Amino acid sequence: MKRTKLIRHLEIQGCYLLREGSNHSIYYNPENNTISSVPRHVEVKKFIAHKICKDLGLSMVKEN
Repeated sequence: MKRTKLIRHLEIQGCYLLREGSNHSIYYNPENNTISSVPRHVEVKKFIAHKICKDLGLSMVKEN
């Protein structure tokens, strides 16, 4: 899955960029006060994308 698609899904669900780390972007969900890190790769593996969504308490990203 493309990183941009995952980021778009997170932002639509109400999450926002908290800060930039050296290798990851940290996203915050204010609704349930959780954070998760998103790696800075062009492609993010499907199981990692699902883990990020689970950590943030969001629905999973739909595949096309």
